[in-house]
Amino acid sequence: MKIAEQVTFGGSGWDRAATARADAAALRNRDDAVAIPFSHKKPLLDGAGRLHRLPARHDRLQEDLLWILLGQDGSTPTFAVDVSHWIPEEGEPEISPEFFDRSEQRFPFLPPNCGFADLRMVMTQLDRRDAELAATGKALIEWHESHGFCANCGARSTPADGGWQRVCPACKRRHFPRTDPVVIMLVTHGNDVLVGRSPGWPEGMYSLLAGFVEPGETIEAAVRRETIEEAGIEIGQVSYLASQPWPFPASLMVGCHAKALTREITLDPVELEDARWVSREEMMDVFAGTHPELLGARPGAIAHFILRNWLADRLD
Repeated sequence: MKIAEQVTFGGSGWDRAATARADAAALRNRDDAVAIPFSHKKPLLDGAGRLHRLPARHDRLQEDLLWILLGQDGSTPTFAVDVSHWIPEEGEPEISPEFFDRSEQRFPFLPPNCGFADLRMVMTQLDRRDAELAATGKALIEWHESHGFCANCGARSTPADGGWQRVCPACKRRHFPRTDPVVIMLVTHGNDVLVGRSPGWPEGMYSLLAGFVEPGETIEAAVRRETIEEAGIEIGQVSYLASQPWPFPASLMVGCHAKALTREITLDPVELEDARWVSREEMMDVFAGTHPELLGARPGAIAHFILRNWLADRLD
């Protein structure tokens, strides 16, 4: 797919400066170093929908916070920093439990137009560079939060290598951020595409089928297994389309085009609440917002990207 990296969170040509990670502490103390704060895994945005950067030596950014060297913008070291300990004057920030967290947290010592916002809500507002940085920072902060202890001996581990490792002081084992590969399938049969909805999704929302790749499994095999397990549809040819880092919490979505050999749907009610074939013409109505029953995959998700390009006949 020639336009594969135009997907949200796709590559922006960012210099991750991997060879400089061992010197992250020194880079953080440079006068030109900047930091992108995250609170409860929400990035800080300004009023124009851009990531807001603070000087890394800002008096509110202590050395003992979780710092992650994202890379360099030209020669400028750029970090993500976890400031979830910040509590505004009105008390502990309220984090919405809903599918889309529309709450925004603001602090009096920041510019009045700046606030911490859920990445799901703002991902389509960000330019390609900011989207990549936000996805990387969120994914790594979440990994540190959930992997604080050594999986080998159980001792508490500590961040290392600019936040890209955790090291166990007891057994010296090194741990690296995890990424979970997930296949997401454009399953077609003639002029129709297979879509489904999971329990708990917003009413009327349908998207492409997806599932985790299992150990010892190829991408193609995972596409065939997941489709027949969830919807009872047998798959023939499978081809790669595009991929998307999906930091909710740590997936790499591998988009594929799968040609269906059968049409009869046998639903797995544990995985899917419903699944159906939708014609190209119906899907055009879904994207136009005029379909009487269906809502499409949300903008920013790779399912939306793939479906939009399928409608435009741009899967080459």
